Amino acid sequence: MRPARGQRGSRTRTAVVIGGGFAGLATAALLARDGLDVTLVEAHAELGGRAGQWHHEGFRFETGPSWFLMPEIFDRFFAQLGTSTAEQLELLPLDPAYRVFFEEDPNPFDLPADDSLQALQALETTPGRLPEYLSSAARTSRLATERLLYSSYQRPSDFLDPALLGRLPTLLRMLTEPLESFIARHTDDPRVRQILGYPAVFLGTSPRSAPSLYHLMSHLDINQQVLHPRGGFSAVVRAVASLAEGEGARLRTGCRARSITASRGHVTGVHIGRSDGRHEFLPADVVVSTADMHHTETALLSPEHRTRSARSWRHRDPGPGAVLALLGVRGALPELAHHSLFFTRDWQKGFDEISGARPAGGPPRSLYVCRPSATDDVAPPGHENLFVLVPTRADTHLGAGGVDGAGDLPVEQMVDDSIRQIADWAGIDDLASRIVVRRSIGPADFARDFGAWRGGALGPAHTLRQSAFLRGPVRSRRLKGLCYGGATTMPGIGVPMCLISAELVRSSLRGGRPARPEALTGGVHA
Repeated sequence: MRPARGQRGSRTRTAVVIGGGFAGLATAALLARDGLDVTLVEAHAELGGRAGQWHHEGFRFETGPSWFLMPEIFDRFFAQLGTSTAEQLELLPLDPAYRVFFEEDPNPFDLPADDSLQALQALETTPGRLPEYLSSAARTSRLATERLLYSSYQRPSDFLDPALLGRLPTLLRMLTEPLESFIARHTDDPRVRQILGYPAVFLGTSPRSAPSLYHLMSHLDINQQVLHPRGGFSAVVRAVASLAEGEGARLRTGCRARSITASRGHVTGVHIGRSDGRHEFLPADVVVSTADMHHTETALLSPEHRTRSARSWRHRDPGPGAVLALLGVRGALPELAHHSLFFTRDWQKGFDEISGARPAGGPPRSLYVCRPSATDDVAPPGHENLFVLVPTRADTHLGAGGVDGAGDLPVEQMVDDSIRQIADWAGIDDLASRIVVRRSIGPADFARDFGAWRGGALGPAHTLRQSAFLRGPVRSRRLKGLCYGGATTMPGIGVPMCLISAELVRSSLRGGRPARPEALTGGVHA
């Protein structure tokens, strides 16, 4: 039986969660578990946020995350709701974990599910220090999941954890040394360097800008198995939404938050606009906004309640934008794995273009291609489903996408270039002629549909100045009862981080201490 918590006197405390993506759904589930009367509002007709889907002519395309990492984070989250990952999801191991295509190298590289270290060492012409690198990645990953990621750094004691103090010299070095140079000290093979450095893209930055602390990411895809949830991340959305409703949370779609109200320094509720054109006010003791933080601050809060000034936003890095292509293809595509990466020889050029350090250039570009039809039922018989991600600068002027080539010219040109590049590098000469369904998505779509700052696809880059407690607060310093969640605040980008974000909100409202999965006790104090 769910414990009755979150009460002050005889009145059940109320919470409104803004946003129906992973962070919002997970927050709604945990707060409802604590006994709060929770209403979640989502502007779109379906839940999931960036983890959306599009059905067309028998194809089912996912429009957001596709790479399942950090299963232990999912285990911890589901345990706090009295269930398990095994009960909620069917996880399928991928072999190869992924395939890599290198420019000017006719031989793609497959990272096997087993013996991945040996496979990487076989790429090296001169033996490096890969065992040492991956051992360090495993240790750092454990430190992050056990200590770093689950702290909101609200109390001085959060900085005085003996486990962290004992490794302080190492942590300081990993925070100040770029990932790129850390990798270079362990291998001199350019292909291996790219394989170890590409996770920086998932952090919204580059190996040259990311702190070497993030070499822990190599533990997640090389030391651990790469998995795929059957049904894709849409199945994960359904699982978390079902759990939230089971805890008593009301999940309302077609309800767009218009403003967060306050009185005497405390939130009082949220004004929403409904899909039927009517307006409604939802009173609340607690408001959790998992919308893009820039949108929350500039569109939902009055100026006196904002945490950051307009000037401070101008000095922050929004991370990359993206052009996405959803392609339905006639016939089989064995040349591509479930996950395929295409790396250009001079990939720093691409990172410089994304950051604005140099003007945007043309192809080739480093790409990510997901072929979920290799593993899941997402396409009609005799067809394949491709999701292509082209990292770009976060710039809404690049435009929006469309169906059948109807998007803005810069977006469609990038899609055309990518199709040619995939065909050339993977040896699929007739790829373009076999495409029967095509939809593109551009930075302007991310800005319009998700309120994404400057059209960013992931969230603020994980540079040193935008990591950990420097990233963004969990609780507002201006308004009592207001919390922030999601990829634009602590701990950062990705579905696992959004699940942790929900727990940080919950523990903050409980007094600042993370809950143990097996012990769901304590009250909520806004």
